[in-house]
Amino acid sequence: MIVNGEHYKTVWYDPDTNIVYMIDQTKLPFSFEIVELKNYRETAHAIKTMIVRGAGAIGAAAGYAMAQAFVENDEVAFVQKAKEVISGTRPTAVNLFYAVDKVFNAGRISVSEAVKASFEVAEEDEKNSKLIGEFGNEVIKKGDRILTHCNAGWLAFVDYGTALSPVYTAAEDGKNPFVFVDETRPRSQGARLTAWELFHAGIDHRIIADNAAAFYMNKGDIDMVIVGADRIAANGDVANKIGTLGRAIIASHFGIPFYVAAPSSTFDNDCVSGAAIPIEERSEDELLYHTGPTRDGIMTEIRLASPGSKGLNPAFDVTPASLITGIITEKGIFKPGELQEKLRTT
Repeated sequence: MIVNGEHYKTVWYDPDTNIVYMIDQTKLPFSFEIVELKNYRETAHAIKTMIVRGAGAIGAAAGYAMAQAFVENDEVAFVQKAKEVISGTRPTAVNLFYAVDKVFNAGRISVSEAVKASFEVAEEDEKNSKLIGEFGNEVIKKGDRILTHCNAGWLAFVDYGTALSPVYTAAEDGKNPFVFVDETRPRSQGARLTAWELFHAGIDHRIIADNAAAFYMNKGDIDMVIVGADRIAANGDVANKIGTLGRAIIASHFGIPFYVAAPSSTFDNDCVSGAAIPIEERSEDELLYHTGPTRDGIMTEIRLASPGSKGLNPAFDVTPASLITGIITEKGIFKPGELQEKLRTT
């Protein structure tokens, strides 16, 4: 990603100092800050508290955290405990478990192999995201108006992203895409993160309220929907940020193509269907409170809901394969029902 004329990745690692660096996404879009995480415990905490979030970025951070543990102490009991801590940070995004297992297994050979594997996870994520952009660009026509939900761009991956990667590629090709950005309550990753990315990329966009999507679809103002994914089950069901299911249902009603963009590392062959995907329940505070700057720039937290009322805050929902037009991967675009076979043979 390019910020103020300088290229950044979402998360990176210096094995010489054993420090993981990442963009603090909880401070965006009001402040651009880089945090330094000196051990696996700090990196795991950053994943859990969503300083870093998004399937690919979580995977890369988890891989680096596992490498940090091996560098710090490669005794079996220590790294096994580290694996448990890192794996327990976020339950839904399968990329996290893929990265932790890959680095842990490599570390059983040597510490240097663990470090090497952590870089491979991040490099694979970046490469696959770029390819997703190239394949996804094939279904975007000049001037297409695209709705996206949550954030599956630069910030959700090491670079490029998934749902936004085709948008960036289309813009580079001169197609001038327009993006409708769902605000994505309760954490507002769309309004805060996706809009920030698109602004810095110079792509025309508008933030809309979550419940305005049907209004614009009914008017004929939306040509397609592209979203990301945190886990894809073997039958093609997709878990993504809460609210994605609603977008898919509405798009189906109006005959609007609904695409999911995700790397093959998001595919969970051991998960038979969406019913088996664990759905993370996060703190009700994310729903009841919001943080942002006052008019004079002072960051503050305000309560949005009725005092005394409690909340329920599922972080994800599951969209059934029957509502998905196609899944855009680094290997091509496939129907949900053929994804398992295609990923195995291509």
